[in-house]
Amino acid sequence: MSSSSGARPRGGKNNVKLNRVRGTALAAVLGTAAVLGVQATAGAEPGADAGTGRPTAYSSKAKARGPVASEVHKLALKAKGAGEAVLARQDTEPFGLLGVSWTDPAAKVEGTIEARARDARTGKWSRWIGLEPVKPGMDGPRPGAKGATEPVWVGASDGAEVRVKGGTIPAGMELTLVDPGGKADAARRSGTLNADPAAFSATTAEPGPPSTAPKPTVVSRLEWGADESLNNEGPIYLPEGRVKAVFVHHTADAQPYDCSQSAAIVQGIHVYHVKTNGWRDLGYNFLVDKCGTIFEGRQGGIDRPVLGAHTYGWNAESAGIAVLGDHTSTDTTPAAQAAIARIAAYKHGQYDGDMNGTATLTAGATQVNFSGKSFTAGQAYPFKAVSGHRDGFNTQCPGDRLYGQLDAVRAAGPAAQLKATTLNGKPVQPGTVHQTGGPLALEWSTSTPSDRLAKFELLVDGAPVATVPGTARSAGAMLPSGSHQVEVRATALNGAVSTSLPVSVLAEVSPATFVPVAPKRLMDTREGLGVPKAQVGPGGTVTLPVAGVQGVPATGVTSVVLNVTATNPTEASFVSVYPNGMTRTSASNLNFTVGRTIPNLVVVPVVDGKVNFYNNQGRVDLIADITGYFAAGSAGSSHFNIGPKRLMDTREGLGVPKAPVAGGGTVTLPVAGVQGVPATGVTAVVLNVTATNPTDASFVSVYPSGTARTSASNLNFTAGQTIPNLVVVPVVDGKVNFYNNSGRVDLIADITGYFAAGSAGSSHFNIGPKRLMDTREGLGVPKAQVGAGGTVTLPVAGVQGVPATGVTAVVLNVTATNPTDASFVSVYPSGTARTSASNLNFTAGQTIPNLVVVPVVDGKVNFYNNSGRVDLIADITGYFAAGSAGSSHFNIGPKRLMDTREGLGVPKAQVGAGGTVTLPVAGVQGVPATGVTAVVLNVTATNPTDASFVSVYPSGTARTSASNLNFTAGQTIPNLVVVPVVDGKVNFYNNSGRVDLIADITGYFAQ
Repeated sequence: MSSSSGARPRGGKNNVKLNRVRGTALAAVLGTAAVLGVQATAGAEPGADAGTGRPTAYSSKAKARGPVASEVHKLALKAKGAGEAVLARQDTEPFGLLGVSWTDPAAKVEGTIEARARDARTGKWSRWIGLEPVKPGMDGPRPGAKGATEPVWVGASDGAEVRVKGGTIPAGMELTLVDPGGKADAARRSGTLNADPAAFSATTAEPGPPSTAPKPTVVSRLEWGADESLNNEGPIYLPEGRVKAVFVHHTADAQPYDCSQSAAIVQGIHVYHVKTNGWRDLGYNFLVDKCGTIFEGRQGGIDRPVLGAHTYGWNAESAGIAVLGDHTSTDTTPAAQAAIARIAAYKHGQYDGDMNGTATLTAGATQVNFSGKSFTAGQAYPFKAVSGHRDGFNTQCPGDRLYGQLDAVRAAGPAAQLKATTLNGKPVQPGTVHQTGGPLALEWSTSTPSDRLAKFELLVDGAPVATVPGTARSAGAMLPSGSHQVEVRATALNGAVSTSLPVSVLAEVSPATFVPVAPKRLMDTREGLGVPKAQVGPGGTVTLPVAGVQGVPATGVTSVVLNVTATNPTEASFVSVYPNGMTRTSASNLNFTVGRTIPNLVVVPVVDGKVNFYNNQGRVDLIADITGYFAAGSAGSSHFNIGPKRLMDTREGLGVPKAPVAGGGTVTLPVAGVQGVPATGVTAVVLNVTATNPTDASFVSVYPSGTARTSASNLNFTAGQTIPNLVVVPVVDGKVNFYNNSGRVDLIADITGYFAAGSAGSSHFNIGPKRLMDTREGLGVPKAQVGAGGTVTLPVAGVQGVPATGVTAVVLNVTATNPTDASFVSVYPSGTARTSASNLNFTAGQTIPNLVVVPVVDGKVNFYNNSGRVDLIADITGYFAAGSAGSSHFNIGPKRLMDTREGLGVPKAQVGAGGTVTLPVAGVQGVPATGVTAVVLNVTATNPTDASFVSVYPSGTARTSASNLNFTAGQTIPNLVVVPVVDGKVNFYNNSGRVDLIADITGYFAQ
């Protein structure tokens, strides 16, 4: 706080001039200290001069009976004539801080004031210390105010000497010695002395505004032992109620201090400012020591715009931060520099300021600064938002070394002026509750350059739902019904974090009913259908219009059901299908290796009428066939859970004749009136179809009997490959056709549910895509592959926007990857028995995806792996839930719930032969905790050690023979699973070998 008008102390070569300048190099001097009950900053490391960490007793009273209140001793100087005055060398009471004062604050001191002290431990005298006068009126007009120099910390001392020479000597000059004593005693801490500190405490004051920067840990006045009996006037706040700039200072010392002395130094400065200067309180707003500890300065509230006394002429619009120590030629520490940045960022973040920007301040006095710049009272001038004391006043403070490092301090802050600007295209209005039907598209701004930022996270109710690079300024997600708080969190490259003020959003998600359509091809990158004719490159995205195309309405569509096939990939990669206008999440729909052809059913929400297809690596061709859509209203069909149950197996003659389907051949399967499907009123059935034992590369099309087959395909495979896929196929005459193009192939079909007209069933809700499960990451289930015969149970009710109750089914995109053996995966409702149905079938090393619509019985879905070990991933896109007897479908994904490779959701271990892992789904990732009847999961079997199958079924029920994924050793296979939820969990059973399982939730069904 050096505040002289430019006068320089003079003296010989042994003199020490203290201009309180902070250094530039950041020496590592971090100490863990407990001084007078104050702890140093967490993570601090002891340095060469950090000290012992033991409190120092300065007075005999303190030595005798522990910490006591500060004491002040005053010794009069004697005039010698010829413009000189002295205090002869003499013994004194113990003290740690000194300064010189005089009666008239307006009296000018010409010449120099110097003092020195005797070390109480060694008996050695210090060199002469130059003392700078304080500018009169720093704390405004004060009755009884005196003229004074800055105080100087000298450490434990018991002798003093003063000399003044070179000009007129003011009357009443005396030396002030402050003995900090130690932390205040119990009486003072409890406020039972002359003043009631509670009258001015931050807890009784109106809270200050929230900040975009985190509030740092600050040692309170109570903790550092402020003598509140000195402060009976209470605080004053800035006239405009906001901090526009921060001025950085340093204090003076005659010798290095250690961090065990920091609180005592703050105590001494406090006492000196009040008792010697005559101020209302300590002048600085905050003080920082070299260990990075931040101390509360002037009372009034850490979060309030308290008027301090630190920078003459500029106090009314600023805050003052003082670094303990003399930094004229001594480096400061990294810890101190970081502490300045933390508290400066916090104060600027309260008032939409940028600590790396500028501020306009109005001069309160006519004066010049250290560099000679003139200021006229009442005129406005630009300042850096974090300035040095010398920028506003004629002083060297905070010194050449620290002043030169202020640019680094400014750059150390987090993203500044971070704020949400638009929500779904509309300006964000403070205090307004914004409404949405589910989609959330948020834009934001920051004054911090992108090259200083690592990432942004979109937070919903405090949890990240989307992460984008530091160059982005927008992100999107799907919100479940209810009230939400939406924020943006920015992380700078240096790790500093800031968070925008929250925006209130009310999501009112309408139920949607299913409208089946005959399979129609919408996109083929090989032909240029729907998108340009070209493979999708690494990191590339193609956007497909779906609204108003091929019978899909132009408006009112909430999601579309697509059978997506990846073919001709040049590298192992994955494809994510997600709504255009939303941020892509980590969820994937298809995972494949070089040369593999992989299909998968996808239920993808529609926000702006288009759908995005993202490819991660290499180049790949993509094909998309539409099989239906969901629309708001009651004109469509509701969903009913009835599975999984096996309807067809050409190997056994179940449902159709016992024989492989020949090239160009078709088999017709009756579905109406079979296995609980009504004989009439059915509009579509949900089948998990598996092709196995193919003799040639081929494809299979599943389409309504009584209609012409289109070019759309549901499964694509090569010779010897086993491939599953979920199919939602319209029902026209009660039967379904299965067409094989080439060679011979066995076909298996498991039913999981059906759609029927009327209001008794389930309606569909979009909530995705969101990842619910990834066994590789431990998402949703423990981090471990699902072993042979193993089952993992994934909670879906109450997870990722799925209601806790009333859900009848969820739509999941399930991917099996890293299978150690050929196997299959079954995704079925927790709380029910697993049937023979499977969702994904794969061989060792193969990655296979499949869409799964799985009933929810107990809020959870089971993923069963038959053989080997496999990783499974499940992304949710929606769910079904009913307002009456049936269930309507709700989208909430995809979100990863389980990954046995990572211990996500279930233990980190492959599911062994005959093993089962149970994944909680109710109350997880937006799935409601109760009322969920089924979830739709994308289940992936990976790393199978043997040929096997995985069944996903409700926890709390017996597993049936149904499987969800079938695979061979090393194959990775995904499949969509809709699994009932009985007890809030879902089981994943692996039949043989060991396998990792992954489950991503896309939706749920609820009543």
